[in-house]
Amino acid sequence: MEVEETVLDPGFLNSGEAGLPFSPSPLPLSCDLVAGIDEVGRGALFGPVVAAAVILPSSAVAKLMVAGIKDSKKLSSSRRVTLAGQICDLATDWTIGCASSAEIDQLNILQATLLAMKRAVLKLNVRPQLCLVDGNQPIKNLQVPQQTVVKGDQTHVSIAAASIVAKVWRDSLLIRLASKYPLYNLEEHKGYATQKHLLALQQYGPSRLHRKSFRGCQFGSHSSEPHSLEPLL
Repeated sequence: MEVEETVLDPGFLNSGEAGLPFSPSPLPLSCDLVAGIDEVGRGALFGPVVAAAVILPSSAVAKLMVAGIKDSKKLSSSRRVTLAGQICDLATDWTIGCASSAEIDQLNILQATLLAMKRAVLKLNVRPQLCLVDGNQPIKNLQVPQQTVVKGDQTHVSIAAASIVAKVWRDSLLIRLASKYPLYNLEEHKGYATQKHLLALQQYGPSRLHRKSFRGCQFGSHSSEPHSLEPLL
């Protein structure tokens, strides 16, 4: 039975999932495995959109709070890397899902983002009883109950954890890709639309891993770039 748009009362969120300050409302005993879902790279001009799914045991929440977990955008790069390591060590399970530049161009960025989120959930070895999805768009055809949470990375520990893991994973990928696409200084901006990146696009045109449907990439194309992202995923 499809439960893709199951809407749960936010009052079901417990102290381990309700953010800062945390709500005292408990989760039902039947809902112990909660996966936080978040994405990174939605606004970039280059490379995949990346989502993470993270299931945290209740014992991990206090440890991550003490460690200073918060929305990945509010953390320094070095702090994100440290926290990502802690999250992955403490998590019951965590996974990464991606949607490629070609899929973004074919589907549009919203649908590609939801596809990356769905792939992350489906790769989990532990089936969650509930997915907390950052934003206001439910994941289509997901066979797990889900709750969308606007700005969830600011209010839910598991979503904040997913945002950090996704950000660190994607940054690492872009640093590796920078050596294959040296014209674009990817190690500096991770594919986002900085002035330096836009100038490189104007000068050299987009690579095969640029998002051709994005306005900033519509300058022509090259044929001398590596063909596939697959060996790096």
